Amino acid sequence: MISVDQALQNVLNSVQNFGVEEVPFLKSLGRILKEPVLADRDFPPFNRVAMDGIAIDYTAFKKGQRSFNIEGIQAAGSAQITLQNTANCIEVMTGAVLPKDVNTVIRYEDVTIENGIATLHIDTIKEAQNIHAKGKDGKVGALLIKENTLISAAEIGVFASVGASFVKVAKQPKVLIVSTGDELVGVAEVPLAYQIRKSNVFTLVSLLEKIHIVSDTAHITDNKPLLKSKIAGYLKEYDVLLFSGAVSKGKFDFLPEIFEELNVEKRFHKVAQRPGKPFWFGSAASFCMNEQNVYENEKENNKKNTIVFGFPGNPISTFVNCLVYFYPWYYKSVGMEIKEETAILGEDVFFKPNLMYFLQVKIASENGNLVAFPIKGNGSGDLASLVKTDAFILLPDDRTEFKKGAFFPIIRYRSV
Repeated sequence: MISVDQALQNVLNSVQNFGVEEVPFLKSLGRILKEPVLADRDFPPFNRVAMDGIAIDYTAFKKGQRSFNIEGIQAAGSAQITLQNTANCIEVMTGAVLPKDVNTVIRYEDVTIENGIATLHIDTIKEAQNIHAKGKDGKVGALLIKENTLISAAEIGVFASVGASFVKVAKQPKVLIVSTGDELVGVAEVPLAYQIRKSNVFTLVSLLEKIHIVSDTAHITDNKPLLKSKIAGYLKEYDVLLFSGAVSKGKFDFLPEIFEELNVEKRFHKVAQRPGKPFWFGSAASFCMNEQNVYENEKENNKKNTIVFGFPGNPISTFVNCLVYFYPWYYKSVGMEIKEETAILGEDVFFKPNLMYFLQVKIASENGNLVAFPIKGNGSGDLASLVKTDAFILLPDDRTEFKKGAFFPIIRYRSV
């Protein structure tokens, strides 16, 4: 049995590069950008009017002039016009190009317009006020978005602004989520007294959708020859296999021996943690199939490595192991850095086993700090307890008492 730190490092040493693909910019939300985005022209591309009002030559105001004849209107989206008489003004609209020979914008709220004359009713203005200067946000060629950025709505707007109708993003791995066990039935079925409905597989599907990975699912009964046959095919077809269940010491927990028989290299089995101790992790080299389903063993470039995560079947174990191990593996594979988050423990906790404790907590914000309040559940099988909590707090295995007020890392799965 290895420590959580050792297990995580082992997982992170197994990251993969799945390549890059181009997608329409509106389909890139939540993906990882794989190219720098540069300004294709100055931002803004012209001296931009920032307020509806009038534009004047500041020199006239400085000389004491407070009333200005209106020469014309500069609308947003119209070609630039020119002030013919510096003693006059031009009405301007927000977003419009600043007319030539004016240098200051005074908002409508500070003027009165009657009979084509704009009269100021303020005595103080600043030269160049209410003008968004050309290139102020970035010059042509300036870096606007760096590579490996997680794309949000803000980046989508910038893509549109620079005309990036397609953007390069990290390809997502092809993932299969596999549940096992004769006790599991479909969501729409009525289970017998000794059965339960499948839930872990859908929890994992949702956790992967959160990071924009679309996954396939499969269920296999506790039949070793069938399991072995199915998994042999899955190893050739998918980049990642996520299993829920059948990795512990039960009579029908066949996965570890099947993995060995299929030459899946075991990196570790069992981690000093609670919940989720029986976690199994490994990888298998195989060869891709071509369109005719012929294995091209002679072509080295068809060789692939399938990563295998064997999560214990208890719901909390599956859930936390996905967050603690699969998420970091994915983020490192696509080149994204994630910052550690901490919270203050909201009450004393006593935990005797020499294991890392992933304790479910409710998060609150107090005086600018996150505070984690432990929520008592009924063990790793208590799926409903996840509904009452926001995160896991990571309590290390080097002590048995954890005092209120101490800071510890947290892994959130719900926003506060």
